[in-house]
Amino acid sequence: MGNCLNCCKAPEHSAPDSAAQNCNKEEMPEARLYPAPSHAPASSAPLETLLSNGNHLGTPPTEGVPATTISRFYPPSRRTTTRSAPAMGSGDSKPSDLKLNILFDHYKDENDECILAEGIDQFCKDLNIPPDDFKILILAWKLNAAQMCRFTRSEFVNGLKSIKCDSVKAIQNRLPELVQELEQNDELYKDLYRFAFKFGLDVQSGQRILPTSMATILWKLVFTVREPPILKRWLNFLETHPMIRGVPKDTWNMFLNFADHVGNDLSCYDDNEAWPSLFDDFVEYENDQANQNISKDKELECDDFYIN
Repeated sequence: MGNCLNCCKAPEHSAPDSAAQNCNKEEMPEARLYPAPSHAPASSAPLETLLSNGNHLGTPPTEGVPATTISRFYPPSRRTTTRSAPAMGSGDSKPSDLKLNILFDHYKDENDECILAEGIDQFCKDLNIPPDDFKILILAWKLNAAQMCRFTRSEFVNGLKSIKCDSVKAIQNRLPELVQELEQNDELYKDLYRFAFKFGLDVQSGQRILPTSMATILWKLVFTVREPPILKRWLNFLETHPMIRGVPKDTWNMFLNFADHVGNDLSCYDDNEAWPSLFDDFVEYENDQANQNISKDKELECDDFYIN
């Protein structure tokens, strides 16, 4: 889905080397920042961008997620006229290659053999689905999109054939079914989860580690379903430790097992097991917070005793 994501990468706050070593044992190179593209103004709010590589529209926030965290996948379209999507059938067991190629040509860029940001924006409008919706991530997963804001012809045609759709209406009907399948099938969900990491990388620059701001956004999105009990505490830990510059692939992939293993109270965590060091830091931070709360409660109890 293109490289329009690049301009949305939030600047990583610098921190003294000693602080970074204390909080995050993993060596994670700082993510490169990218200039805003000419078609989209630079944002003053770093996390107001989602998978659109920094382009945003003023759409309502996703339920339960602050508007400053997730905005949308794609930038607003600059088209002065809106073309109606081709009127086609609702899809069948054998989607038509002809229909799919006509549909692709309807959205593809005038100067490129790909559907780029503006075409994807119009595609989302025709689907009547907000570009920051979980269903759009699912669609990108089913198309096996290699980049944000970019669909190649083969990705688009083969991906839609795999879900047996050859029209906008058919896609609209199929996406809720795919959401339900992900809720019920562990292996499908794991595959989507692993895809999300790859999808968030800037492949053109050879990026191999997700900037923490992008990882946070993707975690919020991919856990639209199957949210683990510790998610909010984990994201709070990342957001309050700006010296953590990025999330490696192993850490991303193992978070599913980690969240399932520790449950809600972290009592099952064993730092002698082979967890990424970032998880050690998180558990230590949570335990420190818990001890501080206990100490405060004891102080209040003592105060009440002497007052009485």
